[in-house]
Amino acid sequence: MYLEKFKKILLLTMINEKSYSESLHAVVEFFIKGKKNKAMCYFIGNGGSAGIAVHMTADYLKNGGIKTRSMHDPSTITCLGNDFGYEYIFSKQLEIIAEKNDLLVAISSSGNSQNILNAVEVAKKKGCKIITFTGFKEDNNLRQLGDYNVYVPSMEYGIVESIHNMILQQIVDEIVDKDGVGLK
Repeated sequence: MYLEKFKKILLLTMINEKSYSESLHAVVEFFIKGKKNKAMCYFIGNGGSAGIAVHMTADYLKNGGIKTRSMHDPSTITCLGNDFGYEYIFSKQLEIIAEKNDLLVAISSSGNSQNILNAVEVAKKKGCKIITFTGFKEDNNLRQLGDYNVYVPSMEYGIVESIHNMILQQIVDEIVDKDGVGLK
């Protein structure tokens, strides 16, 4: 039953209002272009999405050969959260380290997390390229803010997070297939 529901939702998942299978190639090329341009790639998320972000930071570095940097160091996020507020834990980092054409992967099941929205705003101002991963409500605040926007039409955290993780894993695997392996 769960796998049938997962499959149904996966088939309804969209990237920029097209089916995920139609648009995935463009997203893979988006990352390959960033890799060729030596752009830094930042993955951000909260809770389960933070787990996905940390995992993908490692996979895109090691397997994809893409420059990545973790935004989830406990000392940094607790310092920034304490001094500025939790809603600024990612945006304050990006203000200092992001450069034009860097990549920001913003993962938020609800699409309404203020710290993610603030980070996207800063990334846009700095000229970064952005890809969003959201779910839940169709009109969430993050859904239309990226160059590419992955939307999973489900109100269930497990389904949304699993599909986000699967698509991000598929992207890095396709980068490896097209562009070669990162670190050996």
